[in-house]
Amino acid sequence: MPPSTHGDADGDLPLPWSGAADKASYYRLFVAYVMALFATGVATVALALFAYGLAGEGAGTVLGTALSLKALAYVVGAPVAAALTLHLRRKPLLITLDLLRAGGLLLLPFVTAPWQVFIIVFVFSLASAVFTQTYQTVVPYLLARREDYTKSIARSRIATELESSLSPLLAAGLLLVVTSRGVFVGMAVVFLISAWLIGRATLPGTLAQRSGSLAMRILRGPRLFLAAPDLRGLIALNLVVACVTAMVLVNTVVLVQGDFGLERRASALAFAAFGVGSILGAVTLIPSLRILPERAIMLAGAALACLGLFGGAVLATGYPGLLGVWVVLGLGTSVALTPATFLIRRVARPRDSQLLFAAQLALANGFLLVGYSAAGWLGAVHGMTPTFLVLGVVATLGTVAAGKLWPPAVTEPAAGSPPG
Repeated sequence: MPPSTHGDADGDLPLPWSGAADKASYYRLFVAYVMALFATGVATVALALFAYGLAGEGAGTVLGTALSLKALAYVVGAPVAAALTLHLRRKPLLITLDLLRAGGLLLLPFVTAPWQVFIIVFVFSLASAVFTQTYQTVVPYLLARREDYTKSIARSRIATELESSLSPLLAAGLLLVVTSRGVFVGMAVVFLISAWLIGRATLPGTLAQRSGSLAMRILRGPRLFLAAPDLRGLIALNLVVACVTAMVLVNTVVLVQGDFGLERRASALAFAAFGVGSILGAVTLIPSLRILPERAIMLAGAALACLGLFGGAVLATGYPGLLGVWVVLGLGTSVALTPATFLIRRVARPRDSQLLFAAQLALANGFLLVGYSAAGWLGAVHGMTPTFLVLGVVATLGTVAAGKLWPPAVTEPAAGSPPG
């Protein structure tokens, strides 16, 4: 049964659990999402080699700038793009975003200067950010049973973790037989297939009408976050997860290959241990959300993440201990933040959902930007044990703040009334 089109007129209450489902359309959309996810990951790996061919010894600067622009697209560009595209029909928007990314990859082989790479990477990243938030906005209309929606959140998290582990392997395999330019062309084809799958799905139309100035629409998501106790707590939980993620992504190689003197494969296994913990966390959410409120689950995950950081100061002095700590950190961060999608779906009016998903995406990536710098600087200047302890203290403060900002008495949808 096709999902209904919701507009501003009937968007005064959060979307109910109606029990309706269009699983065929959901699975087409999910496969398209996963294909785009992997295509993005593989293309990012190929971009590193392409940057070296373009800039030689300056490749590090080129790649670093490109990745900074990617983060900027998520932090600043995503909320602006969400406000600009709020009134557009979902299916044409998703297809256009896939075509835009395919076009960007097809242009990369022809660039001759770093500034051209920077423009393509920014537009590509902005399209990816809008695609993600639009996907998150559409899924509740296709899966209106609580159980189905919970499983979809777990699937998305598992897909993300598998992509981060498998994309480098896929890229390495492809680069054995084709050049980085060939990889870009191949991934562009993947985006075209993703667009075709979306075209075969039945999706809701316009979910909101354009209202107010652009500035008001851009600021609406952050204002709703600050107005709702549930979402204020989520802001602090983003800080907790950023502390852990930054420690793992920035310092794993330093610990494994620098301090322990092991090979690159050992670093890959350590990253995989973190991913395994994250997948375990996603799987446990399916039964947990049946019996526990989001607040209890997410705060428990944050507390586990804090324990993992403090435990790292003692246990991560050797490789086996590091693997165990990384599994715990992956589990904690997954449990702490994966239900955020469920939480936003529960409290948001349909007309506000994409703005809230965009705000969450910007918050998470904004904290990560700060976390990367902090984890790198602390590790380089003070060593790993103090870094674990400092990030553990910051994460603990974030967990306490989340508990205070999000009181247990909050049970009703809290983002239903626009602030001001």
